[in-house]
Amino acid sequence: MTQQQDSGMMAISDSEFKHIRDLIYDRFGINLTEQKRSLLVGRLQKLMRQLGLPTFADYFNYLENDKTEASLSELVDLISTNHTYFNREKEHFSYFSQTALPAVVDKLRKEGRKDLRIWCAGCSTGEEPYTLLMLMKEYLGNDYDSWDAGILATDISDRALTIAKRGAYATDRVMQLPDTLRKKYFVAAGNDEMQVVDKIKNEATFRRFNLMNTTFPFKKSFQMIFCRNVMIYFDQVTRDALVSRYHKHTEDDGYLFIGHSETLGRDQTQYRYLKPALYQKGGA
Repeated sequence: MTQQQDSGMMAISDSEFKHIRDLIYDRFGINLTEQKRSLLVGRLQKLMRQLGLPTFADYFNYLENDKTEASLSELVDLISTNHTYFNREKEHFSYFSQTALPAVVDKLRKEGRKDLRIWCAGCSTGEEPYTLLMLMKEYLGNDYDSWDAGILATDISDRALTIAKRGAYATDRVMQLPDTLRKKYFVAAGNDEMQVVDKIKNEATFRRFNLMNTTFPFKKSFQMIFCRNVMIYFDQVTRDALVSRYHKHTEDDGYLFIGHSETLGRDQTQYRYLKPALYQKGGA
């Protein structure tokens, strides 16, 4: 059975939609509902025409025969929203700079450590990790260079990571930052863009990473994990499994930041609830 498509849109059968929906869920954890059917077809048909693939069956063969998995990366780029901006959910940045970062730094100093480990999981185009680095520089001041700090920033989208690594943004987007940060950590880059300065860019490590990996490769735990507005694409089972992996890789008293439109659920007991979209791992 084939569901009627909008005028000018390729037709996709129920079995074909299920096939691609299952593939996306299995590989990326993204739960595409029936309501996203037209959106998916709309985004895929342009790519399929460019590739000279007239049917979805041809597209599936293209995916399965690509051993490099570049085509899968291409697919996730198409279905990923990557919608973000500087100072999004700014309450988190205030809490980070005024409460969480001072608490973590104080604890590490008491333990005789200077390894500050922060992970932005689902970093999109880089606005979040760059903002956190600016706030870290502001808080630690001249002492920053004596720390093993920086930020690990990961995403599944190659397209988003390319933008993040470049670190150049439209001027009007950068204007959403406080004046102090904007004037100190950006330079004009032409074409009505502003560029993150090298002393910030060099502190961000961008990597492609799939959060659906059943094990994470990190040898050390993080004091803070930011995973904001990522889990809205996942079902409850996928969210619970991911949060368990985060918990395993969070230091005692460490923090988990999620999006304000997200929740870990009432039955979640691994992290201690602090306030909306903010959790903490209990100490030993």
